[in-house]
Amino acid sequence: MFLPFTSSARLHLIGSLFLCALLPVLAIGSGEVFADEPAPLVKVLVTYHSLSGNTERMAEAVVDGVKSVPGTEALLKRVGKVTADDLFSADAVVVGSPVYWSNMSGEVKTFFDNWQFKFGVFPEFKMKNKIGAAFATGGQVSSGKEVTMLTILAAMLGNQMIVVSGGGAFGASATTEGDSPGIDNKELADAKELGRRVAEVAVKMQRGSSR
Repeated sequence: MFLPFTSSARLHLIGSLFLCALLPVLAIGSGEVFADEPAPLVKVLVTYHSLSGNTERMAEAVVDGVKSVPGTEALLKRVGKVTADDLFSADAVVVGSPVYWSNMSGEVKTFFDNWQFKFGVFPEFKMKNKIGAAFATGGQVSSGKEVTMLTILAAMLGNQMIVVSGGGAFGASATTEGDSPGIDNKELADAKELGRRVAEVAVKMQRGSSR
C-alpha cells in the first residue's frame, strides 16, 4: 500500500537532494583534485656537455627513454643553456659528461657550481627530493667513466636529491675509441633504459606525494 509523504518528509527529501547537488560544486571550488582529473606531467631535464657529439647522442637516447613512460615530458639542453626555471621546475635531472682526466668536464663542473653561485639552491636545498641520475662517455674501457658518474651523483647527493641508476651500476656509459668507435646500439639502449627508469621513479614519487 502506498503511503503519501508527510510535509516534513518531503522537506527532508528536498533538502537531501539539494545537498547532493551542492557538494560537487563546493568540492570544485575548494580546489580538490578528483581521481579522474589528469595528473600534471612529470618533467625530466636531460642536460649534457659534448664536443665530439658522442655524449649528445647518449643524451638523446636518454630522452627517448623518458618519453617511453606515459605522463612524462623531457627537456634536452646543453649545460650552459640551462636556466634556473629549467632546473627548479624539473622533477628529475639527468646529467651527462665526457670523461676528462677521470672526472666530469669543466663545463659540467661549472654547471653544478652555478646551482649555488648563479641559481642559489642553498640554504633552502631547492633541489631536495628531486630524482637525479648520470651518464658518461669515455675513450677507453678504463678511462674513468664510473668515477665521472660518481662525481655527478655526489654533487646531487650533496643537494639532498634522490639518485637512481639504470643501464649500468651507476648509470649509462659508452666507450668511444679503440675497438668501440662512436656509440653502438647497446650503449644507446643502456642510455634509453636510464631515461626510462628515471621517468618511472619520478612518476612514482609524484603519485606518492599527491596522496
